[in-house]
Amino acid sequence: MRGIPGLKRLRLKIWRRCALLLLLLWAACWVVVSAALFLLHRSVFSERCTDEKSHRILARLCLDYSSGALTGDLCEDLCVAQKLVYKHCLYYDRGKKVIQADWRGQPIILKSKKEIFSSYQHLSMLEEVETQDIPETELLLMVALEVKNALGLELSNNTMGPLWTRKKGPRWKAQVASMWSLLQQEEYIYFSLLQDLSKHVLRIIGSCGHFYAVEYLTAGHAWHKTLFPLENVISPSLTGHRSRVRAITDIALSFLDMVQHFDNDFSHRFHLCDIKPENFAIRHDLTVVAIDVDMAFFEPKMRDILEQNCTGDEDCNFFDCFSKCNLKIRKCEAQRANNNLQVICDKIFRRWFSPSLRGPLVSLPLQLQLQQAVQECAQPGHTGATGHQRTLKSLSELYRLLRVTQRELQGAE
Repeated sequence: MRGIPGLKRLRLKIWRRCALLLLLLWAACWVVVSAALFLLHRSVFSERCTDEKSHRILARLCLDYSSGALTGDLCEDLCVAQKLVYKHCLYYDRGKKVIQADWRGQPIILKSKKEIFSSYQHLSMLEEVETQDIPETELLLMVALEVKNALGLELSNNTMGPLWTRKKGPRWKAQVASMWSLLQQEEYIYFSLLQDLSKHVLRIIGSCGHFYAVEYLTAGHAWHKTLFPLENVISPSLTGHRSRVRAITDIALSFLDMVQHFDNDFSHRFHLCDIKPENFAIRHDLTVVAIDVDMAFFEPKMRDILEQNCTGDEDCNFFDCFSKCNLKIRKCEAQRANNNLQVICDKIFRRWFSPSLRGPLVSLPLQLQLQQAVQECAQPGHTGATGHQRTLKSLSELYRLLRVTQRELQGAE
C-alpha cells in the first residue's frame, strides 16, 4: 500500500512532462505555420500604408512622365513645379492606392487601382503608329466598348466628353495611354460620367497617368458617435447638442435626396452595394457624397451580377444587394429584392434616430414616429410594384418627419 502514493506522484510527473511536450510542440507548430504564412503572403505585409512606399510610387510615376510614357494635367505640378506635394498615405486596399496630397494649397486625394502604370493593359495599336493616325471614331468606339464592359452601359459619342480628351500634340500617345489606364478603373469612370449630373459624387480635379485626383473630404466611421465628424462641417462655436441634431437632420434629408436621385435621375437606377459610413462623406453645405463606389452598379450590370445559380436565397446576396432564389430553375432573380433606402435606414438611420441622440430638443411623439418610420423602412422589402410602393411610402414619410423635426428645432431657438 505504501507504493501507491509514489505511483501517483510518478504518474503526475509523467503527465506534466507530456503536457509540457505538447505545449512546446504546439508552440513550434505555431512558429512554423506563421513563418510559412509570412513567406507565402509577403505581399500582404508589404501592402502596409507607409510614407516610404508612397514616395516610391510617386517617384516611379514621375519617372514614367519624364520618359514620355504617360501624361496628365497634374503631372507638371507633381513632377516639375512641386505644386502638388505629398502629405501622407491614407490606405492601400486590395492593390488600390489612396494618398493625400496638397495641390496649390488645396487638400486633394490621389487614387489608383494599381501601383505601376505598366501594370495596366496596354493599348496595342499605339505600338503600330508613329503619328497621330488613329481615327478618333475608332478611339471613341474603343472607349464606348470599355465603358460597356466595365459598367454595362451603352454610351453615344456625344456623352463621352468627360472620358475623352481631343487635344492632339507632342504627348498625344502618352495622353491616349494614360486615358486607357484610367478607363480600366471603374470608380474613375463613375466619377467622370456623373460629374455634371450629380452633386452626390466626388469631384475629379485632374490626373497624372493612372492616378486621378479627387476633392478631399473626411469619410465617416462606424465608431464615431454621430457617424460623421460634424466638427468639420459646422462652426466650432455651434458644436453644441442642438447644432449636432440640426446637422444630423439636414444630413439625413440629403441621404434621402441622394436615394431619390440615384433611383430616378439617370438612364438606369444606380445601386449601392456597400453602404457604410466609411464610404460617404459630408461637404460643408451638409450634402452627402459617395466617396467610394467600387461596389456600385447601374441596373444592367446589377442584373448580371445577381443572376447567378443558387440553392437558396443566401446564395443571392451580393454584399448589401440581395436577390431571391427561384428554386424551380435554381437561379437568382435578376431584380434586386432590397434597395438603397432600406439599407441606409438599416445601417445609418437606426444609429441616429434614438432617444439617446435626439434628447429633449425634439418632442417625444415625433421621436417615436421617426424611430417607427426608420424601423419600417429598414425591414427587407418586396419586389415588384408592392415593393416600389412601400419604398415610396417610406421615403415620403421620412421626408415629412424630418422636415417637421427641422421646424421644431428652429422653433426651440
